[in-house]
Amino acid sequence: MLQVRARHAFFASPRPLVFAHRGGAALAPENTIAAFDNGIALGADGLELDVRLSRDGLVFVHHDRLLDRTTPLRGPSEARTADDLARANVPLLADVLARYRDARIIIEMKVNSMEAARATVDAVRRADAVDRVCLGAFGRRVLREARAIEPAMATSAARVEVRWALYRSWMHWPISHVAYSGFQVPEVAGRTRIVSPRFIDAAHRAGLAVQVWTVDTEDDARRLLGWGVDALITDRPDVVVPIVRDGLVAKAT
Repeated sequence: MLQVRARHAFFASPRPLVFAHRGGAALAPENTIAAFDNGIALGADGLELDVRLSRDGLVFVHHDRLLDRTTPLRGPSEARTADDLARANVPLLADVLARYRDARIIIEMKVNSMEAARATVDAVRRADAVDRVCLGAFGRRVLREARAIEPAMATSAARVEVRWALYRSWMHWPISHVAYSGFQVPEVAGRTRIVSPRFIDAAHRAGLAVQVWTVDTEDDARRLLGWGVDALITDRPDVVVPIVRDGLVAKAT
């Protein structure tokens, strides 16, 4: 299996990386300081989290547009100020970046706008965290803007960019001249298999890392590591971290 020579220092590591998805959402309330503390304590190399913009333009950590599922607040998150959110224990991105200065952090931007890109990049710059952050999003617009503002920061492929790269891997065409640094993808999306030994090999030949979500079982972790993925994003860092640390991977087939 061809090993990646990653374009970006964010992915540089002598072994696969483990990211606690929303801090390790199966073990503690997602996207909270309690979850992030727990994920890091369990040995994750970094955190994966989601960000949105408050009514007063600050970047806060939360997955859903509505606040109802995970906080005592109700309604759309963009209608609330940063102070409102703080009273509900919803952290600001700036506070998370300051608290975990040694951790790599994948930031999923949930709002596909230029304003979201600018505010997120500004928060990362102010924290002096450009080298240890990878920005991701489903939407291409927000990623294009982030790349234009801060070309030195790692970004993952948008959904449409993943589709194009996957098609090229099916055709045995090289993945070339791309603006992103790697992929942050599920193994399977609907009826489409994304992650396979062929796709990983095509990505690595292009110097692109492959990070897979959400990997929560021993069998899945071992199989994906055996295929050569570069990072596992997991709700169960208690399960996945020991597998990576102990090198318990399956042989690629």
